[in-house]
Amino acid sequence: MRDYRPFLIILILLCTLFGNAQQDSITVLDEVILTDVRLLHFSSGKVNVLKDSLVDRNGSSLTDLLQFNSSIYLKENGLGMISSPSFRGTNASQTAVIWNGININSQLTGQVDFNTIVPRNYGSISIRSGGGSVQFGSGAIGGSIHLNDVFRFNKHSDHELLLGYGSFDTKNINYRTSVGSEKTTIGFGVNYLVSNNDYKYLDTDKRNENGAYENVNINGNIGHQLSEKQLLKFYHNTFIGDRDFSGTITAPSNSNYKDINVRNLLEWSHFNQNRIHRVKAGYLYEKYKYFDNKDREDFSFGNTNTFLVNYDYKVHFKNILLNGIADYSHITGDGTSIEKVKRKTLATTFLFKQNLSEKISYGVNLRKEFVNDYNSPLVYGLDVKYVLNLSHSVHLNASKNYRIPTFNEIYWVLGGGSGGNPDVKPESSLQAEIGYTLNKEKYTFHWAAFYIASEDLIQWRPNNDGIWTPTNINDASNYGLEVSLKLEEKWGAHHLSWKNGYGFTKAMNNDTENTLMYVPEHKANSNLSYAFGDWLLFYQLSVNGSVFITSDNSESLPGYSISNLGVGGNIKTKGKLIVETMLQVNNLFNKNYQNVAYRPMPNRNVQLKLKFKI
Repeated sequence: MRDYRPFLIILILLCTLFGNAQQDSITVLDEVILTDVRLLHFSSGKVNVLKDSLVDRNGSSLTDLLQFNSSIYLKENGLGMISSPSFRGTNASQTAVIWNGININSQLTGQVDFNTIVPRNYGSISIRSGGGSVQFGSGAIGGSIHLNDVFRFNKHSDHELLLGYGSFDTKNINYRTSVGSEKTTIGFGVNYLVSNNDYKYLDTDKRNENGAYENVNINGNIGHQLSEKQLLKFYHNTFIGDRDFSGTITAPSNSNYKDINVRNLLEWSHFNQNRIHRVKAGYLYEKYKYFDNKDREDFSFGNTNTFLVNYDYKVHFKNILLNGIADYSHITGDGTSIEKVKRKTLATTFLFKQNLSEKISYGVNLRKEFVNDYNSPLVYGLDVKYVLNLSHSVHLNASKNYRIPTFNEIYWVLGGGSGGNPDVKPESSLQAEIGYTLNKEKYTFHWAAFYIASEDLIQWRPNNDGIWTPTNINDASNYGLEVSLKLEEKWGAHHLSWKNGYGFTKAMNNDTENTLMYVPEHKANSNLSYAFGDWLLFYQLSVNGSVFITSDNSESLPGYSISNLGVGGNIKTKGKLIVETMLQVNNLFNKNYQNVAYRPMPNRNVQLKLKFKI
């Protein structure tokens, strides 16, 4: 390991220098409750917070939610199977998923399966576009998805039960509750989702014969104010999945995949007028078993254990915000094709923001990691925001970002024609972005243009001996434009909302000048809803351009558009009980489409939901 002491000493000195500064009294409790405050203070680019109404319509999986409410292209190996994103033309391991402020991308694969995340049980879900490796670590190149629990320190007792039934014998039960007082709050949610998933392959005589799944997802959190200046919080999430893996339209499958992900995080905060100390301790566990033939006992497996400690110190005085962070993690992993390995990482982060005036602010961010099994680059971020007036604002940012090699890429045991590469280097990228926002009472318009230059991209390719191994070979250039427009109109008991997004992305392999696989040039989505009193009618549209499915661009999948239509309302009852019902038709026009080659997605299908709230 490299000597990290000089950088750490500088960080401590900077924190100490500003630690004695004073400012006018400010309220910090709300900020302490928000664990992921870096998203609030140090993200100058676009951050899209998804409202509860959107989560209600697409809350069964993160895949479904982002498909209709973002410019992210989702690759799904059949409904409910492994799902991965392409954010601004990057690959799945270049999108970071942040759970209550910590990066939860798999140490084995470098990505998160979006079908293992149930959005409905989180208090806040945000999409941050652009590079964020300084704040959020490895993988935050194309963007990041933020899942946050929300704490309410007031007297309340809320309970919600959702029952759902739909096509392909799909059953969904979701219960969540939040109970609290001025000192203590407790939140809990559990989701059970099971389906035969035997949908028809349109224009064929075949069905999805091996696609059944059964998932359990549990969320829990506890917050307690120890004193006027101290707050203790605990977060927990467990996902247990049992999925038969669908085959392709040309090859049947009899495989099965069982996985479990457990996340625990304990956080203590101490705060006063202008300073906040945070200490976090976490434990993450992931394990999978893959059965090539589910009728046999033979399986392959892999698992990792992650222990982490984080110290976060933030001081706010006059027009300056300073944040120093030190992270230490100890990760172990093993499996059928992975040697028993350890990875120890110390990361130091320095975040600085200054408001030069009411109109202009800028930030400077630095991060350096010291790791025992690879050399991590120094990454940085620079941003400027100019607010012309209450309606108009412009932002610019530039950053260097990275992705560390996964355990599979470094330690895969040589055998069966493949093996890991201990000399593979981290991927790195340089990014620049400029954006503009117009915010009026009844509409909001935003556009952002971006450019990403990546080098040392990791690909599995055969070496001179014919062994498939990860190698740093490709450089890539991604550029594009993202536009969004939201319109709102209210009159009497009527409420009309129309939310639209469009993304143009060009992602090129600089060596071959070919377009990268599974990156559509055009992606658009539209959500139109009309509410009258207690009743709601909504329409969703997702449009995806064609994508290449081979690296030489010789084959492609055609573009497609899919629509959902739903109607719902409240049923009045006596007392505090609120009953909501919703009928939703997915793939309204029965389109035959694929987002991964030879893996058809479902035909027209129906969902009925019944929600009880008290």
